Amino acid sequence: MLLVEDNPAMQTTLQRSFERRGMQVVVCGDGSRALDRWRASVPDVVVLDLSLPGTDGLTVLSQARAEGLTTPVLILTARGTVGDRILGLNTGADDYLPKPFDLDELEARVRALSRRNVAGRPPSMPEYCGLRIDADSGAIYLHGAVMELTAREAALMRALLVQPGHAIAKERLLELVFAGESDVQPEAVEVVAYRLRKKLSGTGAQIVTLRGLGYLLKDGA
Repeated sequence: MLLVEDNPAMQTTLQRSFERRGMQVVVCGDGSRALDRWRASVPDVVVLDLSLPGTDGLTVLSQARAEGLTTPVLILTARGTVGDRILGLNTGADDYLPKPFDLDELEARVRALSRRNVAGRPPSMPEYCGLRIDADSGAIYLHGAVMELTAREAALMRALLVQPGHAIAKERLLELVFAGESDVQPEAVEVVAYRLRKKLSGTGAQIVTLRGLGYLLKDGA
């Protein structure tokens, strides 16, 4: 599991508690680094605090869901109002436990999410032009090797790979690639698409611009 908690005392207590119960724990105390840890560790469950330095927990969760990361998330926070719970669940959380909490209850909820994740884990998507999305980590592979992509490039690539050969509107891609960034212009998608085209050069896969419709991924062989 991945534990994202910035309070050192709480982080240590929870890590030791989970490890005593036989769980492997990766810890992170900074919201701006949480997504990198999430991608790298491929956890069964993420326990996520909301009040984090760098990037707040809701933004981390929103970006993760926009990238296609489907790991179950339990929000752990001092914000315990109904409105906060609804906001967290609507952003993509699977469970919500306000502080203070009982460690046994937390463990039970984490194990329940982990069992549900393993039982309901979908198979990896079929390859298209040598490209595929790993269902567990959300990483994108090209001919068996992980592609070195920025978060925005990966978000765009995932969106196009879900429906290869079908156009996706620029406005929809803007929502997925720049999740939570309300001041970004639609033209910003063009910059990300341009960089991604260069990385796909010579692979047989092409990103095509359809004026007035959006973008699609096609076999350029």
